[in-house]
Amino acid sequence: MNNEDETKGEGGATEAGACARLVLETVPLVMRVLRREMRRQGGAGLSVPRFRVLVFLGRHPGSSLTVIAEHLGVTGATASIMVERLVQAGLVTRKAHPEERRRVEVFLTPAGEELTRAAREGARAYVAGRLSASPADELRALARGLDLLRNRLADEKDDKCHDDKR
Repeated sequence: MNNEDETKGEGGATEAGACARLVLETVPLVMRVLRREMRRQGGAGLSVPRFRVLVFLGRHPGSSLTVIAEHLGVTGATASIMVERLVQAGLVTRKAHPEERRRVEVFLTPAGEELTRAAREGARAYVAGRLSASPADELRALARGLDLLRNRLADEKDDKCHDDKR
């Protein structure tokens, strides 16, 4: 038995490494396509980080600037500037926390909700169109693989962090 066979026997490390390499090669391509389509669909003047704030707030309404900054991987000051620009554009609103006056909660406005919905739907339709020529069995395999990837990479700690909205 060679080393590769031994590695495969130990939890599929060789296969996992090959999959990880493929994920790291594929995700940037997918993100470029999604960014291009989202911009084309409605956010020509909207940067990807600002769009990510909108999508995040759609999933986590009332999040604090701290949680938004953590999600984006930026400083609190950078997140604050992004949110301010989104407020000026009428896409989000800030509200003081009812119990902690120093804490601000951020919410999508109806315009922010509509822009987010339209951009996501446009990008989804584009990707669906690109995938539509694929046989059904390949699409099911792709969906299973993406579900598996999401489940393996999901971090409970992140979900709890976002749920408490600090």
